[in-house]
Amino acid sequence: MKKSAALAGGLAGTVTVASIHEALKRITPDAPRMDLLDMELIRKGLASMNKKIPAENELQRWAVGGELLCDTAYFGLAGMGGKKGVWLRGALLGLGAGIAAVVLPKPLGLPEESSNKTTATKLMTIGLYLIGGIVAAATTQLVDNAQENNKDGDLVF
Repeated sequence: MKKSAALAGGLAGTVTVASIHEALKRITPDAPRMDLLDMELIRKGLASMNKKIPAENELQRWAVGGELLCDTAYFGLAGMGGKKGVWLRGALLGLGAGIAAVVLPKPLGLPEESSNKTTATKLMTIGLYLIGGIVAAATTQLVDNAQENNKDGDLVF
C-alpha cells in the first residue's frame, strides 16, 4: 500500500478517536479523559527535564498537537504492509492502544482515573481506540483502491 494511503488512514483514525472522545466527554461522566492524561504526561515530562510548564491553555494545545502527530503515525501503521493484513493490523493497533491506555497510567505514575475510573470507562477507552484502528484500516484501503483506479493522476471527487 502507498504511504499516502497509510497517512490518510492514520489521520482518519486519529480524527475519529478525537471526535468520539469529545462526544463521550459531553454525554457521560464515565467518559475517558485522554486529554487530561496527555496533558499530565507532558507536564510530568517537562518537570523531569526541569523545564517550565506552560499555562493550561498552552499545555492543551501541545497535547492536541502531540496527539495529532503521534496518533496519525501510529494508526498509519495499519497501511504499512500488504493489503490482506490491513484490517487485522488496524484492529490490533487499535486494541493495543486501548489496552495500553488502560494499563499503563499506573506504572507511569499518571492519573488512572483518566482511562480506567470505572468498568465503563475502561471499555469506552478500549473501544475508542479499536474504532480508530478500524477506521484507519478502512480509510487506508479506500484511498489505496482510489489511487489504483486513478492511475493517470487526475483528482476524482
